[in-house]
Amino acid sequence: MESYKINIAGLERELEMFPVNDKLDIAAFIMFGDVEITEVAARELLKKCPEHDVVVTAEAKGIPLCYEVARQGCRNYVVARKGIKVYMRNPIEVSVNSITTASEQKLYFGENDAEFLKGKRVLIIDDVISTGQSLEALQTLVEQTGATVVGKAAVLAEGDAKNRDDIIFLQELPLFFK
Repeated sequence: MESYKINIAGLERELEMFPVNDKLDIAAFIMFGDVEITEVAARELLKKCPEHDVVVTAEAKGIPLCYEVARQGCRNYVVARKGIKVYMRNPIEVSVNSITTASEQKLYFGENDAEFLKGKRVLIIDDVISTGQSLEALQTLVEQTGATVVGKAAVLAEGDAKNRDDIIFLQELPLFFK
């Protein structure tokens, strides 16, 4: 098994390599189950992020980090869902294509979440920013609620994302071209 060794806020991790296609591999950063990295990453990101009222992420991999950033910081978070649930009245939606997902997806806020976000300062958070497609979709969805995005942050900036000046991140993560 090939892996990539990385240091994130003083914590060493080995990321397993996976093929995206015949020309590209990625080192998979999975926060699920890693409480230590989640707590430390949240603490370090909060030191760099602007004042905000609520943290927003997309379902699912960003949820642990979003929760922990909210727990240590503003105490509020909202998750954009990938499917409409029966308890979501009058959902709003946006489409997204991600490097780790095979087909187009949609993200949704129900009426209650949209109303909660209205007028708030929002920090968008994710585990990894790569192409930025998910980030842009989340920003569009948040702005549809009447909220203001004050920052966009992730633990890792993958590939060319490290060159963006509109995101906050802790560490670079290379792409592995074959």
